[in-house]
Amino acid sequence: MSPIRFLAPAKEEMSASARYYEQQLTGLGHRFLGEVARALDAIKAYPDSGAPFCGNYRRKLFRLFPYALLYRIEPNEIVIVAVMHQHRKPGYLRNRTD
Repeated sequence: MSPIRFLAPAKEEMSASARYYEQQLTGLGHRFLGEVARALDAIKAYPDSGAPFCGNYRRKLFRLFPYALLYRIEPNEIVIVAVMHQHRKPGYLRNRTD
């Protein structure tokens, strides 16, 4: 299994989203982070399981939230580029994926 590394913007997206959901309903932020963990476990076990997305990137959808992990597989690690909301403007990732 390759180690997983989050880019700083992806880590902030994850934290901000968890805070948002926790403000909406106590415990919902924790459930969001559980979905992140579930997606990370799947990526660790099967790195190619995410759907191809935009060149060399892959997208692993969450089951319970309208989010996905956007990642790329490198020789020695898996890099999480974004914790992306599925209804956000698609161009917001441009400077992270070039």
